[in-house]
Amino acid sequence: MIGVGLLGAGFIGECYADALDDVKGAELVAHYSRSPERAAAFAARPGRNTRPHETMQALCEDPAVDLVVVALPNEVHLEAVRHVAAAGKGVVCTKPLARTGPEAEEILKVVTEAGIWHGYAESSVFSPNIAKAHEIVEAGGIGDVLWMRAREGHSGPHAPHFWDAETAGGGALLDMGCHTVESARHFFGKDNPVVEVFAWGATLAHKDKTTGEDTAIALLKFAGGQVASIESSWVEKGGMQLRHEFVGSAGRLVTDTASTPVWGFITQPVGYLVEKADADTGWVYPVPEETRAYGFSQQMRHFVDRFAAGETPLETFDDGVVVNRIIDACYLSMKTGRWEPVEHRP
Repeated sequence: MIGVGLLGAGFIGECYADALDDVKGAELVAHYSRSPERAAAFAARPGRNTRPHETMQALCEDPAVDLVVVALPNEVHLEAVRHVAAAGKGVVCTKPLARTGPEAEEILKVVTEAGIWHGYAESSVFSPNIAKAHEIVEAGGIGDVLWMRAREGHSGPHAPHFWDAETAGGGALLDMGCHTVESARHFFGKDNPVVEVFAWGATLAHKDKTTGEDTAIALLKFAGGQVASIESSWVEKGGMQLRHEFVGSAGRLVTDTASTPVWGFITQPVGYLVEKADADTGWVYPVPEETRAYGFSQQMRHFVDRFAAGETPLETFDDGVVVNRIIDACYLSMKTGRWEPVEHRP
């Protein structure tokens, strides 16, 4: 049994904790939050039996913890990973790995020098619909994949730290575009690098909350000639929008996680419906078993299984570094208005 320690007890921390309930070979044994109140609420959930720790270091040094999952805001990732590395534990870090490419490189350096196992928690490539689409592509169902269009949007973040672009490292593109960037790499091949990008971003609706972009569009050009167009939005009301389209030489595939088999018109609030729902009455579109629909359960099972076997996971910090470098180039393109090259080096 792999003992898991969770750093962070916010929304994504709760998602990861729920996901770990689906993993037979793992047990969530310890947690930490920067907020004592949130830590207490996390521990009070029915069925939880985790030890709260007052510091990240204490959790990482807990002898019952084998694998640490980092579910903290972007600006804390480097510090958290340093604590994990010092304790010699395995680590999974939520997306994005860092705020910038250089910071991501430093995080990768920390785990490499410590010789610890690492996994990059990019849920999109583990979600059931993306996994099925990838299976079809790998079997040649749509021929050679030529173009990917992807969109992820909602009405804005649920926590204040996301809105502080200077501290978080960016806006909607960094927060949400990291998902679709990695989706593109997953389908076009990680040995087929993104060579240049063109991007636009603006703060259209939330100038009172952030200096970061709440809307962004980016084009990624791959070495093999393929193109991905990705859209990231914090201005869309009515819940999550998660859509991918893949155009091949012999077919086409569409995935849409926001399309749900449960929908209706309700007049009385019934509690939580779906992430970023915006309204609890009227027309509602709840997503059943969100942690599975979004790929959280599948990715945690994959990470625990690979960690237990001492094998490299599908997503590592190396991938997180590449994603951050691509997004850095996109931010530069937003400023220059030109196509910008993506840095590639060991």
